[in-house]
Amino acid sequence: MTTARHIVALLQSHIAGDEQRFLSVATQLAAHEARQGHGKLAQELRELVEAAKGKDATVARRGAGPVPIAQPKGELTNLLSARYSNIRLNSMVLTPALGERIRRVLTEQRQQERLRARGLTPRRKILLVGPPGSGKTMTAAVLAGELKLPLFTVLYDGLIGKLMGETASRLRLVFDAIAVQRGVYFFDEFDAVGAQRAGPNDVGEIRRVLNSFLQFIENDDGPSLIVAATNHPELLDKALFRRFDDVITYGLPDTKIARGILESHLATFKLKLINWDQVLKATDGLSQAEIARAAEDAAKMAVLGGTENVDQSMLLAALAERKAATF
Repeated sequence: MTTARHIVALLQSHIAGDEQRFLSVATQLAAHEARQGHGKLAQELRELVEAAKGKDATVARRGAGPVPIAQPKGELTNLLSARYSNIRLNSMVLTPALGERIRRVLTEQRQQERLRARGLTPRRKILLVGPPGSGKTMTAAVLAGELKLPLFTVLYDGLIGKLMGETASRLRLVFDAIAVQRGVYFFDEFDAVGAQRAGPNDVGEIRRVLNSFLQFIENDDGPSLIVAATNHPELLDKALFRRFDDVITYGLPDTKIARGILESHLATFKLKLINWDQVLKATDGLSQAEIARAAEDAAKMAVLGGTENVDQSMLLAALAERKAATF
């Protein structure tokens, strides 16, 4: 973020009455000035920030509660939906490698001031790639929940316009919000924005939208996390991948993950007479989300049958129904 953008962000946060955001931007400005070699100015800014924090104990404890959510206003109401997430990382059943990738993002975000003090930037632009139902949307919610940040989901029905230049103009509004209100900004079905410029269905407007997105994400160095997810990485323009700090790939679950999902969702029930080899064979080809729904279906069978026991026949029936519904 340039000094001019810092000044704009300071004014916007002041007008909005968001003191926490104001102090955050001021801290970023101090770090920016230090990187420019303006040590005396940077130190003065840091001292002013620390003095302001000392006047308000709640600001000094800024990590204790969630970042205040500012509901989108004006045209942004059609571009973003906002909510808090209560989903935590331990709610997901992940491979060790995938869990470590997500924990690394969280660690760098939680300790970003240490990194920035040494001229380093925490991971904050993340691309999630994988089949439907593999946990990409849940990951965005986990990042928001763990970091106590609002989750803003981009609404494509409001973003994509019919007139030339309309979508790029609205995309600019979204990135202006990203620079002002700290949160997790989630671009689901990202290929709607990031389709290849040289693709068979390429038209001038798609090219303009992609070029705008590339420019916006390249220039953004604010405090928010930008999370994009796609089921079709082959459709994305190759220039997009290097704009992200991390590309995390998801796959269909192996038998260990599948069993973990079933046991996690049925933790309050008694699992009786289950041959896990047969049950796990029935999960083959199903996504994490489909296995979770099958577990919930089996739980409903137990509740409506007046029992706390979930047996093999219930699980196999629920899994077979889910598999029959996949296309």
